[in-house]
This record gives sequence, structure tokens and C-alpha cells, in this order.
Amino acid sequence: MLKTFIQLLGDDAPVLHRYLIMTLVYGVLCGLTIITLMPVFNSLLAEDLRTAWQWLAVLLVGVLLCWALRRTVEKAGIRVGIAVLQRGRHRLGDHVAQLPMGWFNAHNTARLSHVTSQGMMALAQLPAHVFTPVITGVVTPVVVVAALFTLNIHMGLIALLTLPVLFAVFVLTARLGQHADERFNSDTAHTSRRMVEFAQAQSVLRAFNGEDGGTRFLEQAITRQQQSARHLIHVSAMSVVFNTWAVQAAFAALLIAAALWLGDLTGSQLPAGSVVAVMLALLLVSRFVDPLLEVASYSEVLRNARSQLAVVRELFAVQPLPQPRNPQAPSDGAVELRDVSLRYETDQPDVLHKVSLQIAPGSMTALVGASGSGKTTLVRLIARFFDASQGSVLVGGVDVRQMSSGQLAAQISQIFQDAYLFQGSIADNIRIGKADATDAEVMEAARQAGVVEIIERLPQGLDTPVGEGGTRLSGGERQRISIARALIKDAPILLVDEATAALDAENQAAIAEALARLRGKRTLIVIAHQLSTVAMADQIVVLDNGQVSEHGSPAQLSEQPGLYAHFLAQRRAAKGWRIAGEPASEGSV
Repeated sequence: MLKTFIQLLGDDAPVLHRYLIMTLVYGVLCGLTIITLMPVFNSLLAEDLRTAWQWLAVLLVGVLLCWALRRTVEKAGIRVGIAVLQRGRHRLGDHVAQLPMGWFNAHNTARLSHVTSQGMMALAQLPAHVFTPVITGVVTPVVVVAALFTLNIHMGLIALLTLPVLFAVFVLTARLGQHADERFNSDTAHTSRRMVEFAQAQSVLRAFNGEDGGTRFLEQAITRQQQSARHLIHVSAMSVVFNTWAVQAAFAALLIAAALWLGDLTGSQLPAGSVVAVMLALLLVSRFVDPLLEVASYSEVLRNARSQLAVVRELFAVQPLPQPRNPQAPSDGAVELRDVSLRYETDQPDVLHKVSLQIAPGSMTALVGASGSGKTTLVRLIARFFDASQGSVLVGGVDVRQMSSGQLAAQISQIFQDAYLFQGSIADNIRIGKADATDAEVMEAARQAGVVEIIERLPQGLDTPVGEGGTRLSGGERQRISIARALIKDAPILLVDEATAALDAENQAAIAEALARLRGKRTLIVIAHQLSTVAMADQIVVLDNGQVSEHGSPAQLSEQPGLYAHFLAQRRAAKGWRIAGEPASEGSV
């Protein structure tokens, strides 16, 4: 647990070290203060008031020191919590920012969102509110055990043996509740994702589900979360009860030992010193058990913290893509794949298998194939969302693994199928491609992407707010702005992943015109299903089950039987479909 905390804090780990040292000192001081009760009672029973007053003064000084040190320890714990919230989040964010883009699926994103919000807040509260009483509750009994040995070796041995036994019990109950905790955290993350989905997709949900806005999926997620929460509560309650029973059993064992000791003493004349020793032993036993009961009460909090830290540890365990020691700069916008194979997991089949491909700088390549054929995976390999399992991907004559992430990012712009706009204005979103772009550069990118006609009909023009995720604009308008964002970056290679999918004919035509203007200026690699887009390409690559089935110019592939000819026939047949009395629109699908 502490190792993960140190990893999370990074350079701020000394703050944690100082806090832990002070907490250990505080625990020892508490134990020593308790032990001073022994000479106080001895002196009082021996009617040595002078010595008793001296030890009472020592006891009072110990109590004051404990009080002052406890305040210092709590402040140090708060500083650790602040460091977790400030530096820990940044450190985790810096690590995640280096992870391959292929890692960011829905499951991993939900876990990351949960741990950076609720998880970090829970971890930040541990040092001041949990670690201090727990560490003290472990250290203080150890000091008391040492004092018990001086009174009665048998009671000292029993107390000493109960510590590892209780530790084993606490570990066992923690493991019993771990599965319930993981299930609850997973269901909570799923519910959070469903809530965001419910808020963002209201138009679709209401269109198909009526006035209730399609709450079925959200209600199912909440129900699952409630069930896992009830199960977690039951397991947690039983764990606390079991831990408390274990501590009370240790207390009972020590009382029995004290009773047997007293029984042995009653068999002979009772020396006053022996009676005092028994009374002091019983006093120490009570002070031995109290902090252990407090530790038992925090067992569930610690188990939840271990679950959160386990997620943090797993996130840090994900290795970023390796970076070269001596990065090599690409020479141009050429792209080449040499016998590239890829599988996401070692026990899974290849998604791409021995794909070889050469794309000249300034040319346009269209990737064609059925869903699941590997088109998107191939494009993501070029952008190094992940590394190939076998073979190599070259950009500008350099293996992408021999380029720094900054060098590769400078070579590539991307247009995704699902265009996402950040909250802000149209100009703000275009400038994401180039933060220091001038107004003239923004307008030129907008003109090339067909955004000018959009901003001309909006009262605020480029300053028009797009809303969260671009909700104030249509899908086609969002896609055009995302193209302008990619164009203003002015990278030599442009990757386009089905940019015209699910758009109307007007927006399809505008985007096709933007791509046509870029021919010869950029290396275009386009995943497309529109005939007008495919026909512009210098070469077509047909993928089938992760392999290159056909490769050539549009004219070459259309004249030979194969998958592309079949694709072409389907699209031409689709063009003939129309509503009665309506002419078929040219270039439609």
C-alpha cells in the first residue's frame, strides 16, 4: 500500500516519509505514556507520595507531548493528502498521457475516471484520518507488550502472539471483501458511464423511447449498483464484527491468563507486590486492547483504500510505448508497412496478418473492406496507437518506433469518424490543431474545410459557442470543423477514418471537395465507402480478414474480378434505388 502511495506522490514522497516517522514516534510516545501508569500506581500503593507526584508529572508531560504531537501529525497527514490531490493526479495524468491510444477503451476510461475523481479523494483522506489511528493502534500495543513482559512473561507471550494472529484475521477478512469491493467499484464506474451516456444521447433515446427518455439502461445500471452496494455492506459489516470478535477473544485470553496468575497467587500468602502486579497487568491489558479495537474498526476503510490503490498500481503498471534514445527525423510524407502483423493479446488471433504496403508522399490511398477487415486498425498503427506485433511501420523512411512521439505527431493529422468538439467557440476548436494560429490561418482552414458557409449564417461567426461535445451543431458541421482542425495543423500526412459516414449528401460533397483540394499536397490515407471519394484515390487497398486482398488503381481493380469489383457493383446498384418519381442523386449510396 505504502509503495503505491510513494509511486503516486513521486517527488513529493518525502512528505509521506516525514509523516510516517512522526506517526511512529507518536505511537511510541503514546505507549511510553501509558507505561508511566505503572510507577504511578506502585508509588501510590506503597504510599510514596513524593515519587507518585514525580511520575504523575512525567505522565502529564507525556500527555501534553502526545496532544501536541498528534496535532503536528494530523497537519502532516493533511499535507500528504493535499500532495495526493495536487501532485498525485498530475503524476497519474502524465503517465496516462504516455500510454498507447489503443489502451483507451470504454472499460479503462471508466476506471480512470473513477479513480481520478472518487478514488483520489478517498486516498487523500487516508493519512490524516485513517493512517494515524491505525499506525498508532499497531505501535502502541507493541510498547505495551514489552511492559507486560516485565510483569508476567506468560501474559506478555499471549499478548505478543495475538498480534500476528490478529493481523492474519484482518488480512483474511480484507480478502473476503475484496471481490465485493471490486464488483461495487466496477458497477459504480458502469453507472457513471451510463449517466453520462443518458445525458448526452437524449435526442436518440427520446426518439425511440418516448417521454421517459429511455431510462431502461440507466435503471438497470443503478439496480446493479444497488445490489452490489447491499452485498458490500453485508460483507463489510460481517468483517468488522469478525475483527472485533478476534480482538475481544485476545482480550479474553489475557483475562484468563490474569485469572490463572491470580489463582496461583491465592494458593499461598498474597504478597502486596504481586497483587499490584496483577492490577497493573489488567490495566495494561485494557490499554493493549483499546487501540486494536480501533484498528479493527478501520479495517473496511483500509480495504477500500487498498482497492483504490490497486487500480492506481494497475494504471502505473501499464507500460507506455517505448521511446527511442536517439530519435530519427522522417524525410517526407511517405508511409510504408513491411510484413505487419498485430494481435491485441497473445492468446488472440491476428487482427492484421503480414500486411505490406507502400504509399508515396502526396498520394491518396483509399482503404476499402468489410467491417472488421482491419481498416481502422491499420490507420491506428500508422499513428502508433499501438505497436505492431511483427513487422515495422515506416513514416518518411523511419520506423515509427525510432521517432519520438512529438516527431510522429508533427507528421500526422487525423480526422475521426466521430468528430468531438470541445466546449468553446468554433475558432477555439480549429485552433486545437495549431494553438498560435492567426485569425487569417483559421479562416483559411475554415475555407478549405467548407466551414465558411456555416459561420456566415451564424450571428457570432467564428466566435459561436459549439456547446459541450459540439451539441449545438449538426453532425456534418462538427465533421467539417474537425477537418479544419486537422488542416490547420499542416502535417504532411492526413489520416481520415470514414469522415463522411452517416452524413447527408451536402456534407458528403463538402468533405469530398476538401479532400480533393488536398490531393498532391498531403499524403492522404482515407477509409471510405463513398464512390466519389474512392474514385479520387491514386491507389486502392482492399482488406479482407486483416490481409491485403487487392491493391491497385481504381481503373485496374474495377476491370478484374474481386472484392473491389463486387463493392463497386453494390454501390452502383444502390445508386439506382430511389423513391418513385424521384431521380437518383449522382454519387449517392
